[in-house]
Amino acid sequence: MDCACSNFRAFSSLLLPSPSSSFLSLSSSSSFPSKFRFSRLKRSDLIKQHLVIRNACGFDGNGSADGFPNMPNKLFIQEAIGAEYGEGFETFRQDGPLKMDVDFLNEKLQEGFLQRIRYAMKPDEAYGLIFSFDNVVADTRALKLAAWKQLASEEGKEIPDDSELQKVMLSAGADHVLNKLLLWDEAESEMDRLSLRFSELYYENLLRLDRPIEGLKEWLDAVSTARIPCALVSSLDRKSMVETVDRMGLQKYFQAIVTEEDGMESIAHRFLSAAVKLDRKPSKCVVFADDPRGITAAHNCTMMAVALIGAYPAYDLEQADLAVASFNELSVINLRRLFANKGATFMDLQKQIVEKSPPKRKLTIDTLF
Repeated sequence: MDCACSNFRAFSSLLLPSPSSSFLSLSSSSSFPSKFRFSRLKRSDLIKQHLVIRNACGFDGNGSADGFPNMPNKLFIQEAIGAEYGEGFETFRQDGPLKMDVDFLNEKLQEGFLQRIRYAMKPDEAYGLIFSFDNVVADTRALKLAAWKQLASEEGKEIPDDSELQKVMLSAGADHVLNKLLLWDEAESEMDRLSLRFSELYYENLLRLDRPIEGLKEWLDAVSTARIPCALVSSLDRKSMVETVDRMGLQKYFQAIVTEEDGMESIAHRFLSAAVKLDRKPSKCVVFADDPRGITAAHNCTMMAVALIGAYPAYDLEQADLAVASFNELSVINLRRLFANKGATFMDLQKQIVEKSPPKRKLTIDTLF
């Protein structure tokens, strides 16, 4: 009995954030505004919630605290874009389920009277910035490619130099890469071992990551000076995200964080969850992404999208409201210009008014007799 109690206390200490860590307290579920009171996961997701808690606490499938996930094949799989028709995520309250779609959030997160007065004097504070972690905050493509090369070196194999093949490898699941792309003819049990080893190598590289994308820290300094709140979005577990951001020295810049534990099912849902945590309506948020899917998800949520050129060339990011090669090209004025010519109904369908041309005058000839 004493042993069970001690294990429970140790487990609880892993779940509860330290009061000295302001970043953890801001990133937890308590960061939702007081006007929303609901549970984060559906009742049908109890099993998933159990696995998420185990991942957040650093337990693997065997129950050992090694810090690696217990389902490595779910890493790097392309997520659904989401919100194609403005739909959001569903939550539960005491009076029943609550569907929080894009229109609902834009209406409920309207500024109050005092906020409108403040934003009239300081308009920059009305915005909310949402950053994708992959290739926007950190160069995760290099981490994934390094993990595949390390795995190939351990197994006495080589990774082809084909750039197109490597691009697909960085977005596909581990099993698909091993079976369909690298064509490593191994038994099923051996494939499971290789997948697990790949995830371990990636997380080892992630734990050594201590440098953000070039120019990001200077951009966050400028945004912080303008008092614009920021959120970080990732599909990784919260524990790994918090530790990585802390090592990079960026913890003071993010007021909210959305991770695997939030139970979002698509990219758009993660963006909407970040808007709720920032207490900003989606139409006042700007998403920083590096791929066309993230840009589409942002527009589905009525958010602006700033694309970072790198993982994809500029011609693949034409849908973005603004595309830059580096954060060094940005200034707070760019954010103002994104919303300068946009009214409250900029996402509504507009009917084109076609003016009728005046009738042509007929020339007549009067004949005198």
